[in-house]
Amino acid sequence: MERPEPAAAALGAQPRANGCSGAAHGALRNGYVRGLPAPDTQINHIVHNGGLYKRPFNEAFEETPMLVAVLTYVGYGVLTLFGYLRDFMRQWKIEKCQNATEREEQKDFVPLYQDFENFYTRNLYMRIRDSWNRPICSVPGAKVDMMERVSHDYNWTFKYTGRVIKDIINMGSYNYLGFAQNAGTCQEAAAKVLSQYGAGVCSTRQEMGNLDKHEELEKLVARFLGVESAMAYGMGFATNSMNIPALVGKGCLILSDELNHASLVLGARLSGATIRIFKHNNMQSLEKLLKDAIVHGQPRTRRPWKKILILVEGVYSMEGSIVRLPEVIALKKKYKSYLYLDEAHSIGALGPSGRGVVEYFGLNPEDVDVMMGTFTKSFGAAGGYIGGKKELIDYLRTYSHSAVYATSLSPPVVEQIITSMKCIMGEDGTTVGKARVQQLAENTRYFRRRLKEMGFIIYGNEDSPVVPLMLYMPAKIGAFGREMLKRNIGVVVVGFPATPIIESRARFCLSAAHTKEMLDMALKVIDEVGDLLQLKYSRHRLVPLLDRPFDETTYEETED
Repeated sequence: MERPEPAAAALGAQPRANGCSGAAHGALRNGYVRGLPAPDTQINHIVHNGGLYKRPFNEAFEETPMLVAVLTYVGYGVLTLFGYLRDFMRQWKIEKCQNATEREEQKDFVPLYQDFENFYTRNLYMRIRDSWNRPICSVPGAKVDMMERVSHDYNWTFKYTGRVIKDIINMGSYNYLGFAQNAGTCQEAAAKVLSQYGAGVCSTRQEMGNLDKHEELEKLVARFLGVESAMAYGMGFATNSMNIPALVGKGCLILSDELNHASLVLGARLSGATIRIFKHNNMQSLEKLLKDAIVHGQPRTRRPWKKILILVEGVYSMEGSIVRLPEVIALKKKYKSYLYLDEAHSIGALGPSGRGVVEYFGLNPEDVDVMMGTFTKSFGAAGGYIGGKKELIDYLRTYSHSAVYATSLSPPVVEQIITSMKCIMGEDGTTVGKARVQQLAENTRYFRRRLKEMGFIIYGNEDSPVVPLMLYMPAKIGAFGREMLKRNIGVVVVGFPATPIIESRARFCLSAAHTKEMLDMALKVIDEVGDLLQLKYSRHRLVPLLDRPFDETTYEETED
């Protein structure tokens, strides 16, 4: 389905962008709809959503074709049956058992390895294990070098052949702005700091690990985000999992999007707070939970909740969708709750100047209580940060486990972040950073549009650099990854349990470092492999028009 969300201000004569085009009678033509609604109906829909959106907001989540869904379930069923058959053969020593098992003398103990829990790993994952953990032996830039490996025991073990596959187009790394490089100003600055400070700090921030570089970084991050203060951490995952328990606890309520990252889920569970899940990006579902929380209070006692914290992400890394932040903020204000925004994939990648989803929607950073993000993606480094009010950051410096117990960020890594962030902000005296942000946006729109024209089902927002291409069937997960690698394209394929069982996918991550020639080569190969594996499931083909501006799209529904 297509979910357009244009702003009331977009009704004027301004050029349409993000896949919208103005129809002749003034209505908005946008989505997989053959006929246009009446002008009055469309205008009412736009006004109903108020002035929250200052730009068109288009996300596509085409429904899985029924035949494909049935065949996917059948595929998993066949794999499961053969898995039980192979387990039976292993039990009777007909087939060699290579998975971890208890020693014979420990059979009467409580098992360390739960046999049923390992069923999926033994019998399904092992069949396509060669699609993951591929060893890279170069900078993870637009192109990478990969060590060739082979398996002679059906992916239980691998052996390196000694051959290096050169110049594989990298379509899987989170190198959104192309700062993952071994040459240039960032590398030179990091090398200089390495010679001055060394590689490690060997202490926590509260003891002997607080460097002047850390202080400089945090002041820069606060300016970049437009908040009062910020704090940096050595690990992005721990930034979520260790800080959420410091913010909420027993007697508090967490409202979490159903597709939130594992770090947010773990942090919520560790906090001891009550957790309730709302449907992905569904504001009706979120508002219902907020209403119920305020009306009914805590279970049994009916006391009011101490705090209500909403957990969302800027860009969802598996769906390619962008949070409906204007509506989330409106609900947060209406029901007096707090908002925790994870901008791991959106900081640097969205907004005119790369300041993330808050800037993308033209919102005030002060409306977000806790702004979290990572340095591992757009900045080509490591670690994470939290930004917000000075009182919040001062509190976390004392009570956050990541601040008290974790080793400080490595000085060369800090310098990489500082240099790349200054480049994005234009404080290096150049326009390189701004050009990279614009290039990423252009690459994203171009790549998404071309894939839709080919007939693939593509999930997510048209401005999201995370581009999921739906594969569905289990056999096609490994086949797609292998066929792409044969043609020198490196991709990430994802299946259950990281996604719903019938929604396996390939996930492309666009980068400003990708040239048009690279993207065209990748698209040509994807088109070829898509035909080979019959992956063009979409019934809503994007029809290219010769007289259409670059960033506009028209949809036509096919009959098949």
